[in-house]
Amino acid sequence: MKSHPDRKIMEDIFPYIQKFQNLADRHGVDDIFQDNGGKILQVLLVLGLQQMPGREGNDAKDHLGNEYEMKSLNILKTKSFSTHHHMNPVIIGKYRKVDWIFAVYTGIELIEIYKLRPSDLEVYYQSWEIKWRNDGNKDINNPKIPLKYVRTVGTKLFPDDNLLEKITVL
Repeated sequence: MKSHPDRKIMEDIFPYIQKFQNLADRHGVDDIFQDNGGKILQVLLVLGLQQMPGREGNDAKDHLGNEYEMKSLNILKTKSFSTHHHMNPVIIGKYRKVDWIFAVYTGIELIEIYKLRPSDLEVYYQSWEIKWRNDGNKDINNPKIPLKYVRTVGTKLFPDDNLLEKITVL
């Protein structure tokens, strides 16, 4: 087989990608190419958050120990945030205890970050619980939260000059 002509370009930029991965490693992001790893790292650094280990708990915490659920979307592909692939009352109960961070991207460019409190999302929690019960206690596959709702109800954290004040006070 013959390599694609763009292989040389990839080899030229790869040292910079490796530097990005080294930075990600220092912040607990094992693979910038997996599960939005590069985007997670960017949001962690912009907001001054720390990633929480494991896949079962919340995604990040701040310097005060407050935990956050983090979601992102690429507006070139979708207008709603995915939530959890097995939404049920146990997951909803977990979500009711933490603030959510919603990062909005155009491709790989971060354009906005919003914070929503559990009370801001209660309308969704209640509707998911009703759906779960009405569907015979069957887990819901990735219910969505519309970007329009997040932009309307959420507190915009980025871009903003008062970012640290907003994240720790709200």
